[in-house]
Amino acid sequence: MTNELRYDETDIDEFRKEVSAWLQANKPRDPGFLLPQTFLEIGSEEVLDFLREWQFKVWSAGYLGMAWPREYGGGGLPIIYQQIADEEMKRLRVPILFNVIGLGWAGPLIINMGNDYEKKTYLKNILSAEDIWCQGFSEPNHGSDLGSIQTQAKREGDEYIINGNKIWTTLGNFAKYMILLARTEPKTERRYDGLSFFLAPMKVKGISTKPIQKLTGEYGFTETFFEDARIPASSLMGEEGWGWRIAMLTLQYERGAEAGAAGGPAMTPIYMSDLIAMTRKITRENEPLISDPVTRDELVKFMIEEKAILLGEKRANVPQLCSDYPRSLSLSHKLRTSEHFRKMRQYAITLQGAKGGLYVGDDEAIQGGFWQRAYLNNFGITIGGGTSQIQTNIVAEHVLGLPKD
Repeated sequence: MTNELRYDETDIDEFRKEVSAWLQANKPRDPGFLLPQTFLEIGSEEVLDFLREWQFKVWSAGYLGMAWPREYGGGGLPIIYQQIADEEMKRLRVPILFNVIGLGWAGPLIINMGNDYEKKTYLKNILSAEDIWCQGFSEPNHGSDLGSIQTQAKREGDEYIINGNKIWTTLGNFAKYMILLARTEPKTERRYDGLSFFLAPMKVKGISTKPIQKLTGEYGFTETFFEDARIPASSLMGEEGWGWRIAMLTLQYERGAEAGAAGGPAMTPIYMSDLIAMTRKITRENEPLISDPVTRDELVKFMIEEKAILLGEKRANVPQLCSDYPRSLSLSHKLRTSEHFRKMRQYAITLQGAKGGLYVGDDEAIQGGFWQRAYLNNFGITIGGGTSQIQTNIVAEHVLGLPKD
């Protein structure tokens, strides 16, 4: 595998075969417990240790962070190599790479605007899964309204004293670091001013977390409390007052509108081929459900949407094909994919009839309740990174140019 930023089709074909062979030889066996479908569901040390070991193995083999700088633990290769590795991981249904907030949000942010110290300190351990990251944006009384954040960060010598709390902190109970948005200036003319951004340590006195149980019964989120927690002043990213600008860039990574993620699947791939396979096994009046013309018509609609999303991901990387609305595909990606998944999974449950009301653990549940669990898990995707309603406003304002009012 070449280390140069050039490649040809022969390189790519050989690399795909190499990745596929390695994944097939190293794919973990069934651990005997339920693995998460997304990174939002890791609620036990047992699951965490399993996924941590798997991520380290993938990175050690050279198939994670392939486009990140070599001097910080990456591969220094063209992004196409990581894209191929990701495609093969999804195709072969290997376990997810769980450290998503580090791999997809904090890491790219640090590469983009971090100083040398931050890059040397954080990036390699994100890739190896030695350091787990979480996000401290949302608050209990303000939800997605980041401009109303009340968590305070007061400078005192070489430290900041943090007071307040955050909600929906994915992996908060396991994380070593948090990307934290806090208010360093309480009184400002505009509510977006006075916010600052921190790469904050979590394992310090005064920071505690409380697990939050999801609809699925799992514990993937926490509420995080800061009570006179002291973090080093060097945790500040950029300057005081830059918080809003940095947070908006971070959200671009979270929503898939900016490149730079280290790679790997953050969610178990669930495709239309899986739904079609289910309709072949369910019968209605002694005939496979897929033979029903109305069902087939609905399936085709979902197949068209899935194909459009997959082709859109490729098209977004070709500027000449996006010249009319240059950022339309990237800015609408989260909305389109999360809503497609929600509707498709809900339809899968509908097709199960009365058994659609069963869940994981019920012996009569179709496919062990796989689709029910997938549907409930999808709510975290439609909410995280900004709800679908917020995503619709983003498309309206930043793609179509419509006024805010």
